[in-house]
Amino acid sequence: MGTLCIEDMRGFLSRSISSFNLNKLHGMLAEIEFRRYIEALGFSDHVSVGGWLFRSTGEGNFGHHTVAVFPHTVRTVEDYNPQNEIPEPSYGLHTICATFHKLGIRSLYCFPRNVEHNDPESIEWYGIQLGIPTQPQYQPFHKYIEGFKERKRRYNFLRYKTDVQNIHDEAIEDEFSKESLRVDFQTRFFSEASDIDGILWGQNKTYPIEIKEKTPAEDNRLGPYFGLDVGPFVKLAFYAAKRGNLDALFVVREINNESERRLVQWLFITFEHLAQYASWVFRSGGKAMGGGASATVRIPRHEFTSLNTKTIRQL
Repeated sequence: MGTLCIEDMRGFLSRSISSFNLNKLHGMLAEIEFRRYIEALGFSDHVSVGGWLFRSTGEGNFGHHTVAVFPHTVRTVEDYNPQNEIPEPSYGLHTICATFHKLGIRSLYCFPRNVEHNDPESIEWYGIQLGIPTQPQYQPFHKYIEGFKERKRRYNFLRYKTDVQNIHDEAIEDEFSKESLRVDFQTRFFSEASDIDGILWGQNKTYPIEIKEKTPAEDNRLGPYFGLDVGPFVKLAFYAAKRGNLDALFVVREINNESERRLVQWLFITFEHLAQYASWVFRSGGKAMGGGASATVRIPRHEFTSLNTKTIRQL
């Protein structure tokens, strides 16, 4: 048997995540709630799993190569021994990755193999390239990577002792799968990484998604607004710069207050609209998800649109 339990995964996360605060916890839970909401609306086949966007680093090479990786979610009830059949990625993910491929972003779907019982570090990630017209073949994922400088010495990404007990069991499998693949990638290659909350396949465009849980703040000139940290803003701008039929969405799970955190409504804004109406003056925010201080882009709440069946069909 090649299986892992929730506590195996939690132990791995405690060593791979450098810091964990309430903002990161609420972000994870918002992603879970978003997928439930989208599924209830009947659009589960139009949204990808989460993953990572990696860019090459080094003088003269920074950002010249980009790859998107989407891990199969490691489930505690599945056996990942090599003789078992690898499932086919969804049609929607194939279609989404075809858009990325046209824009010069190589996209991989990665599957765990050779898992030893109760050993989360034993995973070997195998991948196939999606969005291309030829029949893909699974092989160790790193064989698909081009343009990234390889590490000559192994870097220890599992050196932390972070308290992750607040991560709900329902979020552990998704987060572990993403972190396991990130550690494997960055152990092999120098890179800059940014997480992908998901990608929506719309009627007209493909939309990478940034999901946050927020209450609106007040400003005399903007009125009620939502803030977005500069890091995610730059990532959404990167997608928009690729043009073609690629845009991006900033999705907000609006809550009543920070103590009760009851859902008010789901809202979204496209990056094209966000860039038009965001304030040009940054404002200092609270702690970012990584734990440090943040600079925030402010977007008037009035410019957001309700996320529902009708508006999704118009994307």
